[in-house]
Amino acid sequence: MSGIVDYALGMWNSLPPLVQYVTIVTWKILFVVIVVMLTVAFSTYFERKVIGSMQARIGPNRVGPLGLGQPFADVLKLLIKEVIVPSRSSKFLFVIAPLLTLTPALAAWAVIPLNDWYVIADINAGLLYVLALTSVGVYGVVLAGWATNSSYAFLGAMRIGAQIVSYEIAMGFALVGVLMAAGSLNLGDIVRAQAGGFSHWFLIPLLPLFFVFWISGVAETHRAPFDVAEGESEIVAGFHVEYSGVAFALFFLAEYANMILVSALTAIFFLGGWASPFEGWLFLDNIAGLAWLREGSFFWLAGKICFFMYTFFWLRATFPRYRYDQIMRLGWKVFIPITILWIAVEGVMAWMQVGPWAGLAIV
Repeated sequence: MSGIVDYALGMWNSLPPLVQYVTIVTWKILFVVIVVMLTVAFSTYFERKVIGSMQARIGPNRVGPLGLGQPFADVLKLLIKEVIVPSRSSKFLFVIAPLLTLTPALAAWAVIPLNDWYVIADINAGLLYVLALTSVGVYGVVLAGWATNSSYAFLGAMRIGAQIVSYEIAMGFALVGVLMAAGSLNLGDIVRAQAGGFSHWFLIPLLPLFFVFWISGVAETHRAPFDVAEGESEIVAGFHVEYSGVAFALFFLAEYANMILVSALTAIFFLGGWASPFEGWLFLDNIAGLAWLREGSFFWLAGKICFFMYTFFWLRATFPRYRYDQIMRLGWKVFIPITILWIAVEGVMAWMQVGPWAGLAIV
C-alpha cells in the first residue's frame, strides 16, 4: 500500500503547478456544488416536516424510510415532465432565464470560507463579489417574466424586481457596517476579526444591522412572508407560471440555494462563521473531552446555517403574506434609515474604542 501511495505522490508532484492548481480547484468546486445540491434536496424534506409539525400534520412519510426518499421522488418527477415552451415566447431568453437565476446562487460559494483553510477563491474583495452576484440573480427572474409573453408572469417579475432592488440597498448598507467593524472585504478576515468567542461576534455591536440583513435576505429570496412574486392566490404563481419540468426545477433549486447562501452569509458576517462560540472559555481545556468545543470547524458553520434555515421554515409557517405596499414601506422607510443611523453609531463606537474597535489606534 505504501508503494502505491508513494507512486501516486510522485505522479502528482511531477505535474505542472498550473495543472495541480486547476485539479485542486475543480475538486473543491465539485465538493461544494454536490453538498449544496444535497442540502437543497433535503431542505425541501425538512421544510415539509417542520411546517407539518407546527401545523399538527405528519408531513412526508411514504417514500422511503421516514419519507427520506421524497426529495429524490420530486427530482425524478420534475426530470420526466415535459418542458413546454410557449409558442409566442422569446424562446432563447425563456430557456436561459432559469440558468441566469441559478448560476449566481452557486457561483457566490466560490468565496465562502467553510473553515479556516477551505475556500475556493480567497480573494480580498470577497464581500463585493458576493454583492455583485446576488444582484445578478434578479435578471433571470425579470427575463423569465418578460420572455414568457404573459401578463401574469410579467407582473410577477416586475414585483420581484422592485422588491429585490429595494432590499439590496438595505443589505448593502448593513454590510457597510460589517466592513467598518472588520476592516476588510475578505470573508475569511471578517470571520477572524470575530475570534474570541460569542462575546466578540459582530452580532452584539451590530444587532440592528443583523436583523436588517437577515430580514432583507428573506425578502431577497422572495420567501414568505415576502413571497408576493409567487402569490398563487393573486397572480397565478408569478414569474414562472409558464415553466414546467426541468426549467421549473431550476427556479426551485435557485430559491433554496439562495436560502442556504443567505444563511451562510449571515453566519459569517454576524455569528463568527466557522468559529466556536466557546472559543474564549479557557477552562474547557481542563475538562476531559470538552476541549474540542473551543476549536472552530465547518460543523459550527453548518450548525449556524441549519439554524437560519429553520428560521426560514418557521417564518413561512407563522406569518401571512404582506401586502406589496407594506413590503416597500418596510424596505425604504424602516430598514434604510436604521442602517444609515447605525453606521453613524458605529462611527461613534469606533471613536470611543468600544466593541470591535477596542484598542484601535486613532491617528
